[in-house]
Amino acid sequence: MKRLQDYSAAELARFEEAAKEEYKAYQDKGLSLNMARGKPSPEQLDLSDPLYDLTREQVGVKAEDGTDCRNYGLLCGLNETRRLFGEIIGAAPENVIVCGCSSLNIMFDYVSQGCTHGVGGGTPWLFEKDRKMLALVPGYDRHFSVAEYFGFQLVNVPMTPTGPDMDLLEELVKDPSVKGMFCVPKYSNPDGVTFSDETVRRLAAMKTGADDFRVSCDLAYVVHDLYGEASDRLANVFDFARQYGTEDRFIAVASTSKITFAGAGVSAVAASDRNIAEIKKRMTVQIIGHDKINQLKHAYFYHTLKDIRAQMSRHATFLRPKFETVLRVLDEELSGLDIARWSKPKGGYFISLDVTTGSAKYVEELCRNCGVTLTPVGATFPYGKDPDDRNIRLAPSFPSVEEIELAAKIIAASVRLAACRALKNN
Repeated sequence: MKRLQDYSAAELARFEEAAKEEYKAYQDKGLSLNMARGKPSPEQLDLSDPLYDLTREQVGVKAEDGTDCRNYGLLCGLNETRRLFGEIIGAAPENVIVCGCSSLNIMFDYVSQGCTHGVGGGTPWLFEKDRKMLALVPGYDRHFSVAEYFGFQLVNVPMTPTGPDMDLLEELVKDPSVKGMFCVPKYSNPDGVTFSDETVRRLAAMKTGADDFRVSCDLAYVVHDLYGEASDRLANVFDFARQYGTEDRFIAVASTSKITFAGAGVSAVAASDRNIAEIKKRMTVQIIGHDKINQLKHAYFYHTLKDIRAQMSRHATFLRPKFETVLRVLDEELSGLDIARWSKPKGGYFISLDVTTGSAKYVEELCRNCGVTLTPVGATFPYGKDPDDRNIRLAPSFPSVEEIELAAKIIAASVRLAACRALKNN
């Protein structure tokens, strides 16, 4: 198949007519398919039903240290859940605080703390008139929203196959008004990129203009491999940070949201001794303690990281065919035309699709008119504005394989139509 740009006018007309006919056939089906959010499917949620059904007689009410989980206490969480999250994140249990169900809440609270009280003894960020945060693009819309909520100016840093463009990032962080960044270092949202060892090393080693610069590492997909041992490996950022004396630079969060129940899991934060002390000081005022009964159930259900990986292998049996179906259809329908490119992640929850520049919103419109809901174009960039209007985030996890295949074909047909329009307009 040759590049669409190399088609003659007659060939392009025939190609477009065929795409229109295919598109019209899909449109006549009156479909309703949703690929907008990365939600676990009902079959995945069913995997954790035994946790939901655990009884008092099975679990008891006391933690391993004898604490009655029905009562107040243990601000930092149960020892057994701190130990488990320490394995997941790669941190010592004493440097872990177990919280409620939302790791996003942890990150929001940490930025709020930085804004009102500062971090590491620095000036509260709200006093910094021109405060900035770096935005890895394409990236996660909720990370951008947190920074925007607190009035940070977001500065784009493009993603590459090995992580963020480190040459640009290292230059930008020399500005003392740049206070931090969010990142998803394993199976990034939406590219599915895992940061290389060299990228992790450079994040730890780089010189920053602000002593209170912080990197919030969102390990949302750290155990969410599609191919087990053959999947990507992420270096431990805390190991590198110790080498360069930058332990305070990193805050890592994780949760069981896509391991057990998305709305009723457990989350945790891991950080240096100094950062943990600051977080505890704030939490002492903020809350007596999080849900220890839920922590107890999770610790009963999963004793070690090995148990977690076994569960994620079961998740992968549902997720893997869906990802492979989308990638197969995109390969069959679009390869060789040079009108789109897409990521091929080994884990996580998303596939990133880049279409012809200036065409993503039109592709979204075409899909919507065929009954396929996509993540709003622009969501993967700050302020909802993709400067090139080309990136689309695909979320294959929730629909069935049959629905995924049909949706992928509609997306491919829409991409072809949009490319034809772009070529004729140029």
